[in-house]
Amino acid sequence: MTDTTAAGILSPYLFPSVCSMSEVTREELVHSYFRVRQSLGYLGILLPLFLIVGGLLPLRQIEPSISDYYHTVLRDVFVGILCAVAFFLITHGGGAMRTSPDDFVYRIAGFAAIGIAMFPNEGPQAAGISTLLQIILGKDAATTGHYLSAIIFFVSLAYMCIVKFPRFCDPLRGRIYRMCGVTIVAMTVLIIAASTVKVHGSGTAQRMVMDLRIVLWLEAIAIWAFCAAWLMKGRDELGLEPRRWWPRSTAQIAAPAE
Repeated sequence: MTDTTAAGILSPYLFPSVCSMSEVTREELVHSYFRVRQSLGYLGILLPLFLIVGGLLPLRQIEPSISDYYHTVLRDVFVGILCAVAFFLITHGGGAMRTSPDDFVYRIAGFAAIGIAMFPNEGPQAAGISTLLQIILGKDAATTGHYLSAIIFFVSLAYMCIVKFPRFCDPLRGRIYRMCGVTIVAMTVLIIAASTVKVHGSGTAQRMVMDLRIVLWLEAIAIWAFCAAWLMKGRDELGLEPRRWWPRSTAQIAAPAE
């Protein structure tokens, strides 16, 4: 009899080497995978909140952008969450024998996230050289690497929402995914414009962008839009069977269908 559970359908694609395992083991493995997958979305949602709240407590201020937290005592939070997200994206997808063009988009986004974390921006003030990459590449080159990585990262997220996620889903969810992708594209364009003003604009324009934290809120909206689509996609995939956040018991799996 054909296995129509999430484990039965997805295991050959997610874990091709464990298809010989028992149904119980495969079911638990698939649910464990989805819990890890969903944690990526929650990390993304929490990243701006952690930085904003964490900055208000010891620093009593909100930085002009998420990237500016690299130059504060919250650098470890900024770099740590981005690296966790990056490593999951790089390793996400099918096994080595089941790669697809979409898998490369995940990896591009992952390496871009590492670039954001490793290449510092220019900082809210005229900060001196403080990292190894700034010493090796120079401060201007490191800043350029940061902004290029950020653009690649957001474009990759938009591609996932607009192209990848709507496949094999109902029209309503497809429209929601595309709406999230369009939001990311719009926010990316606005981030580029606002960041240009923040760095190269007149004194009045720079103060407005920095005082209103325009770049930070645009970045947060783009991140939250992707996380909303990511979490919904995870629930859709898990929804191949009745939605549960825990594996079925052995007795439930072993019981024959009536």
